[in-house]
Amino acid sequence: MDMQMETLLPHDPETVDDVRTRVPADAALLDSYSATISGVAEQVSPSVVKIDVQGAPVPPGRRRPRGPEEATGSGSGFIFTPDGLVLTNSHVVHQAKKIDVSLSDGRRLPAHLIGEDPDTDIAVLQIHDSALVPVPFGNSSGLRVGQIAIAIGNPYGFDCTVTAGVVSALGRSLRTNTGRLIDDVIQTDAALNPGNSGGPLVDARGRVIGVNTAMIMPAQGICFAIAVNTASFVMGRLVRDGRIRRSYIGLAGQNVPLHRRIVRYHELTVETGVFVVSLEPDGPAARAGIRDGDLIVGFAGKPISGIDDLHRLLTEEQADVPADVTVIRNQRQKETLTIRPSFRH
Repeated sequence: MDMQMETLLPHDPETVDDVRTRVPADAALLDSYSATISGVAEQVSPSVVKIDVQGAPVPPGRRRPRGPEEATGSGSGFIFTPDGLVLTNSHVVHQAKKIDVSLSDGRRLPAHLIGEDPDTDIAVLQIHDSALVPVPFGNSSGLRVGQIAIAIGNPYGFDCTVTAGVVSALGRSLRTNTGRLIDDVIQTDAALNPGNSGGPLVDARGRVIGVNTAMIMPAQGICFAIAVNTASFVMGRLVRDGRIRRSYIGLAGQNVPLHRRIVRYHELTVETGVFVVSLEPDGPAARAGIRDGDLIVGFAGKPISGIDDLHRLLTEEQADVPADVTVIRNQRQKETLTIRPSFRH
């Protein structure tokens, strides 16, 4: 018993020396981590802006019985070019009649909307002034789970609030207000709050890796950012054209399960498909011979298990390009039709 107690007591000179050595080393690591966060905040904060909007319609059910039926709101954004282009979320500025941008040094500037894409929740604004500081972009394809992620924004109107965490997961999908899925979304535990939307998510070198867009309200530490590679592509099209052009086929559908007998008989690789509810008169789908009640199970040589699969394939490049669409008709007949997607006017 005495020997056991002797072994457990922390008076061994080697154990004490190990502790004395380890504590300064741990402190140095924490100091280095703190210095990294502080340095990134100082570097990036001059590029982060607060966005105030007026004139956006009040969501249904939230209108006050008295006063104007227009909402005011705020969000975040960041300058990405020296001539004053600002990246933010579409939902921050959607349908706003007046947009103002406040810089970290107190300047307040009017902004106008260059373009927005609600399907990816990205918008580009333009401001005009001197001494604007852009933030550099990183490459979201090289991200790794566990690396440092720093979010900077203006939650609840508190300017340039900094939160830090890690990249929790990659390759998530997030559904936008339009119903489309955004692929390749970054999940992080860097805390976001209302007002952070549109602000940058940056790495340890101060490079933007994502655009903060959403959090799961009841959960703790589950927040999402649109990958910067996706944002860069959308931003380029918005600056060039003012909008993102996607092809469409002119039908309304819903996801439905397929009967096992149909799957086996037609040797399908999917167990769900798109049930055609209605067709746009003289739209691409109607001209291709698709009918109400058809089940779409393939498009452009790829299996279709739901509407999201169709959305992913209906890109700008697919417009006016003939593609095969595979349908199951009357629950038993399999047909391949040729469809030519087009741009929505």
